[in-house]
Amino acid sequence: MNFANPDDDAVRTLLKTVKTIAVVGLSPQPSRPSYRVAQAMQHYGYRIVPVRPLVDEVLGEKAYAQLADIPFAVDLVDVFRAAEHVPAIVTQCLALHLPAIWIQEGIVHGASAQQAQVGGMTVVMDRCILKDYVRLMTA
Repeated sequence: MNFANPDDDAVRTLLKTVKTIAVVGLSPQPSRPSYRVAQAMQHYGYRIVPVRPLVDEVLGEKAYAQLADIPFAVDLVDVFRAAEHVPAIVTQCLALHLPAIWIQEGIVHGASAQQAQVGGMTVVMDRCILKDYVRLMTA
């Protein structure tokens, strides 16, 4: 089985239904891509939940050390970590029965993407959530 991203209609539906996004690897530094993307998505109305150890808050939201520490429902996990960290993140998502994962542009781990899909998750990989949001939702 080869991994394939969902088509535009499925991504559009995902972006319409998601309300809360846990951003794994969200940097508190405004110059970092994770910060800029999360800030823009927050501006578009999504609740951003930072997942980063040793940080108290980012973008005005309390940060959590790991996904399992978040005490409320998360609709989507957005991953800003290097590819070697993706398998552990997918394992956490599956254990928590999270519905969807978005692995950011430039990050590819095919085996983990397939594992998440087989586990019932919606998976988008090697794409920027902000670019797709602008392309599909603001046109």
